[in-house]
Amino acid sequence: MIFRFHNGRVALAGDVVDAADIAVADGVVITVSPAGNAAADREIDLDGGWLVPGFVDTQVNGGGGVLFNDQVDVDAIAAIGAAHARFGTTAFLPTLISDTPAQIAAALAAVDAAIEQGVPGVIGIHIEGPFINEVKRGIHEAHRIRRLDADILATLTAPHRGRVMLTLAPELCDEEDIRALVRHGVIVSAGHSDATYDEARRAIAAGLSGFTHLFNAMSPLHHRKPGAVGAAFDSDSYCGLIVDDVHLHPAVVRLAVRAKGKNRIMLVTDAMPSVGTDVGEFTLQGKRIAVKDGVCIFEDGTLAGTHLDMASALRKTVEVTGLPVPDVSVMASATPAAFLSLQDSIGTIAPGRRADWVWLDAALMPLETWIGGAPVSNPAPGLACATQ
Repeated sequence: MIFRFHNGRVALAGDVVDAADIAVADGVVITVSPAGNAAADREIDLDGGWLVPGFVDTQVNGGGGVLFNDQVDVDAIAAIGAAHARFGTTAFLPTLISDTPAQIAAALAAVDAAIEQGVPGVIGIHIEGPFINEVKRGIHEAHRIRRLDADILATLTAPHRGRVMLTLAPELCDEEDIRALVRHGVIVSAGHSDATYDEARRAIAAGLSGFTHLFNAMSPLHHRKPGAVGAAFDSDSYCGLIVDDVHLHPAVVRLAVRAKGKNRIMLVTDAMPSVGTDVGEFTLQGKRIAVKDGVCIFEDGTLAGTHLDMASALRKTVEVTGLPVPDVSVMASATPAAFLSLQDSIGTIAPGRRADWVWLDAALMPLETWIGGAPVSNPAPGLACATQ
């Protein structure tokens, strides 16, 4: 099947063109070429907008009214994926925040089943806690926090169908445990951590490769105590950023992008079930979370994830950094794909990659999303973007 996109901008790997023909077979891009005169199977007038690679989100707690912690099954994963596909997300990790070992095992099994059944977009799982530091726990419940042990290590390192990402506090974890996790393919990231610079650096040497929502819920950068943030800056690690006008000051976003570059910063949503809905509240492990002015917040003022979608994250990052759309698109697609070691299959519009892309209008609002060359969504009226 040949798609022809014209009258806009098409963000290809390392290039931007005004029009392109993209040939797809079995869900994979076969060729990308200049738009020709021969008939195409589908011709799309971008109307001054953009075609960019589908977004890859490594931190999705929920969406479409569904919280993964509450419903660890294939139907929940499909509903979350469908909600985020409307905003351009074509690959995602359902994220389980600190919970019991039994719930972790159930979540891993549910994601394996979802991948086996071909649920669009799901590529693995993110286990965020409970192996975190209580002093940086945020909305995570204190009584659920625990240390890694042999049983849970065995659960995490067992063979799984997709990527397994684990957020932990490295100062509370043995370096040998990190090595064992990485040796078995688990992607280890620091988060909800009060690690010193040296503790974080030792974890990086052991194989830790990412920092979950950089700055938020971690030891800050101080000129005499660099902390986890300093270790992130002073390493080749990948760093997730929540760009929603709430979690980070615009100046901090600019500083992080300048320090790390587009090939190490990855946009994440940390999305909650409100995304893709107009609900004003939801329940998180027994806590009533209000959604006010696009912010998810507990009654004590603690932030509880976000009401953010990836199209909004891209648009806000363009706004606060002044960077070109293609550069920010890398942070939303190619960089997280590389973090997951999936750069050869997703994250760019190029031969050999899955045919995942999103059409954005001239204002960078999502219009249509394709996964594997198949259209999977159109934004519902009034929900063109989760946060304005």
